[in-house]
Amino acid sequence: MEYVKSKIRDVYDFPKKGIIFRDLTTMFKDARAMHIVGWDLAQQYRDKGVTKVVGIESRGFIGGSILAYEIGAGFVPARKPGKLPADVVSEAYDKEYGQDVIEIHSDAITPDDVVVIHDDLLATGGTMAACYNLVKKMNPKKIYISFIVELSALEGRKNLPADADVSSLIVY
Repeated sequence: MEYVKSKIRDVYDFPKKGIIFRDLTTMFKDARAMHIVGWDLAQQYRDKGVTKVVGIESRGFIGGSILAYEIGAGFVPARKPGKLPADVVSEAYDKEYGQDVIEIHSDAITPDDVVVIHDDLLATGGTMAACYNLVKKMNPKKIYISFIVELSALEGRKNLPADADVSSLIVY
């Protein structure tokens, strides 16, 4: 993971002064780093019977798709409102400056599914907590949560459900 970590760019004072933004786009463009991330994500879930990977818009689509491909699971996009073409289920959640909503197709998850919800980075955990609650309403057998990077100083795990099985490849 040290190689992968070396490919993540730190952008200072973005999106506002005092913030160090961990930019994973520089890691995504590196073939070796992407291979390592894909392999390591898949190794965590190969023997868990996962049938669906839910990727959170938008960078969660990248790792989530790779993970789904590597373990032979289906991929489900979790999107912002109005982006999915068929019937959806939604979950509203609070953000720093108001509310947001996340949606998935109403037929995307069944009670027979074992699901990994994937996003690129765990910061405060609000979006992931909302997506977890949304998926849980669909009554799958099991839900796992996966991140490439976790910013531990922001204590995002505290905002995730206590029963969540959470893993991160890299922790800052």
